[in-house]
Amino acid sequence: MTRFEKVDRLPPYVLSIVNELKLEARRAGEDVIDLGFGNPDLATAPHIVDKLVEVAQDPRNHRYSASRGLPNLRRAMARWYKRKYEIELDPDTEVISTIGAKEGLSHFVLALISRGDTVLCPDPCYPIHGFSVVIAGGDLQLVPLHPLEDLLGRLHQAVASAWPHPKLLIASFPHNPTTACIDLPFMTRLVEFCREYEIALVHDLAYAEISFDGYQPPSVLQVPGAREIAIEFTSLSKSHAMAGWRVGFAAGNREMVAALARVKSYLDYGVFQPIQIAAIVALDGPQDCVTDIVEHYRARRDALIDGLGSPGPVWKIEKPLATMFVWAPIPEPLQAMGSLEFSKALLEQANVAVSPGIGFGRSGEGYVRFALVENTHRVRQAVRNIRRFLRHA
Repeated sequence: MTRFEKVDRLPPYVLSIVNELKLEARRAGEDVIDLGFGNPDLATAPHIVDKLVEVAQDPRNHRYSASRGLPNLRRAMARWYKRKYEIELDPDTEVISTIGAKEGLSHFVLALISRGDTVLCPDPCYPIHGFSVVIAGGDLQLVPLHPLEDLLGRLHQAVASAWPHPKLLIASFPHNPTTACIDLPFMTRLVEFCREYEIALVHDLAYAEISFDGYQPPSVLQVPGAREIAIEFTSLSKSHAMAGWRVGFAAGNREMVAALARVKSYLDYGVFQPIQIAAIVALDGPQDCVTDIVEHYRARRDALIDGLGSPGPVWKIEKPLATMFVWAPIPEPLQAMGSLEFSKALLEQANVAVSPGIGFGRSGEGYVRFALVENTHRVRQAVRNIRRFLRHA
């Protein structure tokens, strides 16, 4: 029998367990409120869709495109960095378009990591951050993310105990699933750590635009010297409700960008060209749509957390400053259940699907993740169902 060694190294995908139970419940006619899978439900802005429809009529746009992305798209992304962060990027050498941030990040890891290379990654983490290392044949060394203020100390300890010397650190702030946020001084210390140990740094900035209450997520490229060791991945999936369009970007160190471009040149011809042209309009056009999207997520966040917290409190949860998620510790009386069984119970007894924290790594045990992907009315309905469940649990 043929053996798929890399596939065999991948752990079971715990998040699929709750997803299968959700599908079974829906097939049985249950009204499941799905706050599990982080799949944005909001519509892409009309001016972006209109541009897609317009340029899709031109047969010249039906041909192969370029794996690095259209030059005008890369220039638009460079302008975004300039507007948001006052960062000057060369769109020809320091920016590349990807088929969503997930594809770009995983192919960059494939380009850099060989069998036996050590990669550091905070735990818990977005699954592809760890799985990309396993697929590339590297050795993943997980470092507990929390308490966040001591993360740099734990990273220093990890380097001291690792063999061979770590080659890469994968980080992501604002963080999925925990919603942890950092400021620019913390990001600066992270860059200084990687420069000290000559470790490449991948930063996933998927939630650059989804932030609340005055918080502004920093870019790693704001840090002086970061472009010597860092590459950053961004996406239009959340900011412009374009998840299915699969438009992302990598920016930063020229050699890293070139390596990703080389790998991609063998693997793809880029996103469908009308999508790339529409993405230029998304980046350069009116940004009211982004403001509206952020407001939707803020309202849903508040409906969920305020609703569960009072009167009572039934379930006390800290409000996140960013992302489209809520990371919640399992209520004290039910913590012994563990995150998977608690998630199953919420689905079976409250008709609410959430993601068990253990699905994001060992340090995620004891938590569940809510994805704010149902409208505010449905979120309030979920709150009523959960409160009823907790009263009788």
